[in-house]
This record gives sequence, C-alpha cells and structure tokens, in this order.
Amino acid sequence: MITADNITRHELIGLDTQIIDSTNSQIIGLNGTIINETKSMFSLNTGKGIKLIPKSNNIWKFNVNSQQITINGSKIQKRPFDRLGGKA
Repeated sequence: MITADNITRHELIGLDTQIIDSTNSQIIGLNGTIINETKSMFSLNTGKGIKLIPKSNNIWKFNVNSQQITINGSKIQKRPFDRLGGKA
C-alpha cells in the first residue's frame, strides 16, 4: 500500500498528480494521470493531451487512497527501476 512515507519507493505510473509549484509558472496547476516515466520526466495524460514534464524544479501532489501527498520532484528523479524498492 502506498503511503506518504513510502511513495518515493513505489510505482507512480497510473497515479493522478498535479503540479502545485514550479520554476515554470505556466505549468502550475497542470494535472493528469502519469502514463510513463523516465529518470527525469513524467508523461502526463491531461485534458489537453499528453504532456512531457520534467520531475525536477516542480512540487508534485499525488492523490493516493483519498490522501494528498506532496513531493519535491528532486526526491523522485531516478530511473524507475532504481527507485522501486530502494531508498529514494
């Protein structure tokens, strides 16, 4: 089960997310479902199509089990298979 303590070590694909702060003011408030991820990027399925957004320089809000979890993108900027099950 994903919690605020272990979300950085779990699969993020399929989670709903929103950017709540960013160095790029144009993407603040962008939300969608993560459909793919690489070391430094998320692919989000948004209402306006698929967007590629860098993980770093953004503060992400995830909705998990009716709980909102906020994470700094630099804490999840690893390749998915390096992050899963390890210390992030």
